[in-house]
Amino acid sequence: MCPQSNSEMKIVTGEFGYVLQDVPHFNDYISDLQTYPNPLRSNPAYSVVKQYFVDTDDTVPEKVVVHKDTPRGVHFRRAGPRQQVYFSSDEVHACIVTCGGLCPGLNTVIREIVHSLDYMYGVTKVLGIDGGYRGFYAKNTITLTPKLTNDIHKRGGTILGTSRGGHDTMKIVDSIQDRGVNQVYIIGGDGTLKGAAVIYEEIRKRGLKVAVAGIPKTIDNDIPVIDRSFGFDTAVEEAQRAINAAHVEAGSAENGIGLVKLMGRYSGFIAMYATLASRDVDCCLIPESPFYLEGKGGLFEYIEKRIKENGHMVIVIAEGAGQELLAEKNEQDASGNKLLQDVGLWISQRIRENFAKPNKIPITLKYIDPTYMIRAIPSNAADNVYCTLLAQSCVHGVMAGYTGFTSGLVNGRQTYIPFHRVIEKQNNVVITDRMWARLLSSTNQPSFIGPKCGCVENAGNTDNDVKETKNT
Repeated sequence: MCPQSNSEMKIVTGEFGYVLQDVPHFNDYISDLQTYPNPLRSNPAYSVVKQYFVDTDDTVPEKVVVHKDTPRGVHFRRAGPRQQVYFSSDEVHACIVTCGGLCPGLNTVIREIVHSLDYMYGVTKVLGIDGGYRGFYAKNTITLTPKLTNDIHKRGGTILGTSRGGHDTMKIVDSIQDRGVNQVYIIGGDGTLKGAAVIYEEIRKRGLKVAVAGIPKTIDNDIPVIDRSFGFDTAVEEAQRAINAAHVEAGSAENGIGLVKLMGRYSGFIAMYATLASRDVDCCLIPESPFYLEGKGGLFEYIEKRIKENGHMVIVIAEGAGQELLAEKNEQDASGNKLLQDVGLWISQRIRENFAKPNKIPITLKYIDPTYMIRAIPSNAADNVYCTLLAQSCVHGVMAGYTGFTSGLVNGRQTYIPFHRVIEKQNNVVITDRMWARLLSSTNQPSFIGPKCGCVENAGNTDNDVKETKNT
């Protein structure tokens, strides 16, 4: 499990309640650094752009829905190229590492970092770290060039390999220092970014001119602040194939039930959006919304009612849903994540057992688990564009001397977000929000809120209302 970051927040305040949660810069701990004119000044691709340098005072608000007397609130630094850079092209020695589980778009991000460094800034020395964090000190590296990475976006997975765990701060920073690396691009989820924050702190402690930047990756879309994570759009689109198959199977059998398990360890965004996109789903179960099986208002009662009405039904369940109903499993993976029970297999068996009882209607249930098929595919067109923006923004920020940040989309604008904001908590579906209400209207399922599963007081983090309604 990655250690926690202890970095202090860099806050700038202004009039009318303006707060900038700024990202660290080399000037914060290294003095008298030389700067250089941005090479984009002479780049033919940018010569036609009217204003291709971002003003140093440009910021993006975290909240866009406000009242007339509301303070201006929290802002983040706007991403993009600056007029002055803190690296000359020939001094840059960059490295890229991918950590954690697979996600559509990983290869696109790798490609665009390499191409942006080369085509925009003339950087030719880029290393790929093989096999996640432990690759810094235990594996070989790969020399990355535009030619090598040119077509990798058409493939799923990551050409660099990945792994969970393996974080040893001192060994990693020693390796960075020994190799002469001065730009570190880290692609991963919240656990990976916690490790990135600690790496940044150790580098700062040693006074090294080494930039550490992250690109948040989680197929579950559970990273806070940002509008969405890359790969999420692809996952929702690919999930439609599984739901369509379940619908065909259910509709082709007498009293058929199609059950699909989708990703979503702690957050049910994929299940929720896939359900809304499909319109064939009769019931969606997510970690944030407790449910119970038996008794009045329970899942079994609703299944029987739905089958009697329609002759079949489709259920979508996120992998983290209903874990409180299963036996506790006190085990963790290498990243420190709690290992979950297979709720799909469990609920399939419970449904079969219930409808095998006397006086119950006979059913035919088909269970589909497309989890690893979805993770392993290349990103779709929308995610490819998003990955390009994330990667280019990240490179611009590093060249401008920023460090200890992630590149992310906030209210439709590319921004630089300090590490602590994206690792402080997880983003969850808020079941008191309009988006969940829209799903309930689409499926006509009950809320399953009753005496057996408590009330809605703890069913979601209201701090995330703004993020969820950005997509409404």
